[in-house]
Amino acid sequence: MHRLVRRRDFLKGAAALVAVGAVDGCRRPTYSEPAPHLAALRISVDRITRITVCTRPFRAQGPRTDVEKLGEKTMVHNYGHGGSGWSLSWGAGAIATASAMATGERDIAVIGCGAMGLTTARQLQRAGARVTIYARELPPNVRSSWATGLYTPDSRIALEEHATPEFKKTWAQMSRQSYEMFQSFLGIAGTPVEFIDQYSVSDDPGPRPESDLGGRPKFAELQREMTPDLMPRPVEFEPGSHQFGRRYLRRNSQLMFNISSYSRVLLEDFTGNGGTLQIVDFKTPADLARVKEKTLVNCTGYGARALLGDMSVTPVRGQITRLISQADATYGLRYKDTSFVPRRDGLLLQVTGENDYYGFGDETTVADRAEAEHAVTTIASLFPAPGAIS
Repeated sequence: MHRLVRRRDFLKGAAALVAVGAVDGCRRPTYSEPAPHLAALRISVDRITRITVCTRPFRAQGPRTDVEKLGEKTMVHNYGHGGSGWSLSWGAGAIATASAMATGERDIAVIGCGAMGLTTARQLQRAGARVTIYARELPPNVRSSWATGLYTPDSRIALEEHATPEFKKTWAQMSRQSYEMFQSFLGIAGTPVEFIDQYSVSDDPGPRPESDLGGRPKFAELQREMTPDLMPRPVEFEPGSHQFGRRYLRRNSQLMFNISSYSRVLLEDFTGNGGTLQIVDFKTPADLARVKEKTLVNCTGYGARALLGDMSVTPVRGQITRLISQADATYGLRYKDTSFVPRRDGLLLQVTGENDYYGFGDETTVADRAEAEHAVTTIASLFPAPGAIS
């Protein structure tokens, strides 16, 4: 599941981007465009339609992409992308595809039908493979369907200690290849992918102070590796120039995935190009012997922890509160510890916490109504009743 921005806060990253290109004492650029008037969000607890919880697959050392022998099978791994599954999917799928095709086999199995499974299957088809997806569940009942749906390729990928120059190079390649592929989904029926304006509202100027991690290690700082064409420079609006009163407002453009329609497009493309689906529940590695293909690509995400006993996969709990959709809600928003995403299939709210360890190590999937209502009231506080003073 993807977050609206890094948990260290969008303001911090945006401030860093403003500094990109600054030269010896050059003044910070100013913008003369008027502040936008954003449609008021109709957000209240009585408009909640569903609360979902998923567990994102984090690995301290980053995504697993190695190849191993499993009896007579060759297993290509493609999992452990933290909160960036959708965002890195095409680039990660390209790496897995190259490894799978290098085996010489052209009948290839993909295990899992989430963000990684679907995109890897399509990459394999483009490379000339005949692909079967084996999965216990299909969209919309996979964990990836419960993501927020924003392009956040730096969302808890690894710990800083593992972010070597080679790691960063591979990550940058995955980020760019995925971003470029997403362009091909813009403007098609169902709006599977689109750009939105994303706003960050703050009661204080500048980036929020970095939160105390309680002695725990830092996550990889990858946002600074993103070039402006992947993360456009933000626009700032002065307090009093916009509808949020004396608060500080910053805008950035960002890709958003309407996951329900995006998954449907991917599935239709997969089956339309000869792909087949089989519903199978693998319990142990020995069960994979039932698969007829000799080369398998493991895209099981958090499921790899149980299937393969990979305890390096750490769950990161993420809860999404879905509200009735609103046609004129076309922008994203973040305020305090909560983010809002204007998906076509419903307004999505998520509490992201004060630092990257929010939800870390928590594998519970029971919905927390109190957390959901906190998310609703936090964003709703930005839109007071007519005549009220914010």
